[in-house]
Amino acid sequence: MPEKRTIPRKNFSFYMRVLDDETEQTVGHLVDVSQIGMRLETTAPFPVGQDYHVHMELTPDVSDKLFMFASLRSIWCKPDTIMPNLYHVGFKIIKMEPHDQEIYQRLLSLYGT
Repeated sequence: MPEKRTIPRKNFSFYMRVLDDETEQTVGHLVDVSQIGMRLETTAPFPVGQDYHVHMELTPDVSDKLFMFASLRSIWCKPDTIMPNLYHVGFKIIKMEPHDQEIYQRLLSLYGT
């Protein structure tokens, strides 16, 4: 199947949890990133087309803030091919404040390979 992506993705080489804003529960952790979205590894499937409000814990090397916030929309979900209890979920970034966008770009530069 030909690649539909027009913006390249980068593998994310740092373990970073993504947390739900309301529940503080772990949604998943970053696997790869692009300027417009991200892929998370999760322990449960996510319905496609649903919006999520999340935050990510930051380290001092990327920001003086403790968290960055984003609104994401799930656009696909597939079971992991090796670990059947894990899922890979693609998210599109639908909203991120300008300062958090700068931090996100820094994350791409520092940890995207």
